[in-house]
Amino acid sequence: MNRKTFTLIEIMLVVVIIAALAAMVFPRLTGKGEQGRIAAAKADISSNISLALKLYEVDNGAFPSTEEGLDALLSRPSSAINWNGPYLEKKPIDPWGNEYQYKSPGQNRPDYDLYSLGRDGRESEDDVVNWDK
Repeated sequence: MNRKTFTLIEIMLVVVIIAALAAMVFPRLTGKGEQGRIAAAKADISSNISLALKLYEVDNGAFPSTEEGLDALLSRPSSAINWNGPYLEKKPIDPWGNEYQYKSPGQNRPDYDLYSLGRDGRESEDDVVNWDK
């Protein structure tokens, strides 16, 4: 007799094996997405945006003011004497979809504070910053 169907025991065995594999793999993947977003924000802050700000400062003799903000890296503000931008291709948005925060002069550094508000979108312990906490 040719049997072309699966028994309930065979199906249950496959489900148990898949569940066991998922139980082993899932804890390893949990939190990796958030860690990736934090790493991307740190890279933006320490490299990409900071480099653009330094180029702006070299060209104009000072960093953009808090009021001018990071928009000064995209279009010429009235205070820029030798603007050679744009210094960034697009407005910098953090991995959580919020604008990066910028203050110059900074409250935590003499030149500027540059930070992401993190996952919760407000100033708290999860912020990614360009100064030592």
